[in-house]
Amino acid sequence: MRAERFPYLPKDFIETVEGLIFAVVSYQPQAGKVGCFLRYVQSETGWRKVTTDEANALLKQDYPQYLYHSKQFDAAFHAVSPDAIMVHHQPEQRLHTLLQKVPKDVIEQRCQQLIAILVRDNESCDFLGLTGSMLLGQQTASSDIDLVVYSRDAFQTLRSQVQQAVASGQLSLLDSAQMRDNFDRRAGELGLVDFSWHENRKFNKAVINGTKFDIGMVCPEPVVEFDTRQYQKQGKKTLHATVIDDALAFDFPASYVIDDDLISEVVVYTHTYVGQAQAGEKIEVSGTVECEMATGKCRLIVGSSREAIGEYIKVCR
Repeated sequence: MRAERFPYLPKDFIETVEGLIFAVVSYQPQAGKVGCFLRYVQSETGWRKVTTDEANALLKQDYPQYLYHSKQFDAAFHAVSPDAIMVHHQPEQRLHTLLQKVPKDVIEQRCQQLIAILVRDNESCDFLGLTGSMLLGQQTASSDIDLVVYSRDAFQTLRSQVQQAVASGQLSLLDSAQMRDNFDRRAGELGLVDFSWHENRKFNKAVINGTKFDIGMVCPEPVVEFDTRQYQKQGKKTLHATVIDDALAFDFPASYVIDDDLISEVVVYTHTYVGQAQAGEKIEVSGTVECEMATGKCRLIVGSSREAIGEYIKVCR
């Protein structure tokens, strides 16, 4: 599943010699380094999650070698040389270990129960991994379960399994308090009613015995072709269009082919708007225009920054 030459995949964590943990965000090397974003730093009580502003300020002051500006994407993020990586936290290894042992807390117990619901008897779990706080063993009683699915086909099958398990009562959709919490954490541009409507039909998240879980897709090589095109940002734009193709709606990054005369594709780098629209639906989308330097073709980016301020996708209902 992992390439020997570059074994890093989105949703992995990499831990540096200085005690910093970055979330991998890129399939391909960035100038020979791992494209990522700082998520956790060491504290007296363990790993502490940091915000975007905290991460950038800390690196600027103490670790400027990890700041990076991609010429390919005309975007700033972080990058770590493989030589500086002390531990490579891999989601599939973490899940395999968890399933082989007695759970140490209620979250690990519910994770095991969830896998038993989603994966049929005698089927392999090799296509699944565990990321987020559980990848580091830093979960608390209020933590979510963040699953990674390493195949587009397996991801769609798992979504169907979630939908069936909700219908049978084994799992449940988010209640109003859980949806509000999800809404507040995402800090998106949609109102709560619109946000909830879009979320409830995705079936990429649900609840098991009071604990929310989420499934995200990663497509390893050779499924994903490296994008070597270079882009230049052209400013903000809001448009209305119809989705022509949603085959990659849950990918990382996600993308939608649309029928606009000037912009043929919407590319999504924030999980909030993954799976947001379906083929045949008319959408309102706001984002940052990027122009491919070689051809002049334009695309619209939703999630040009980690918080995606002012950027969104909304089905016109």
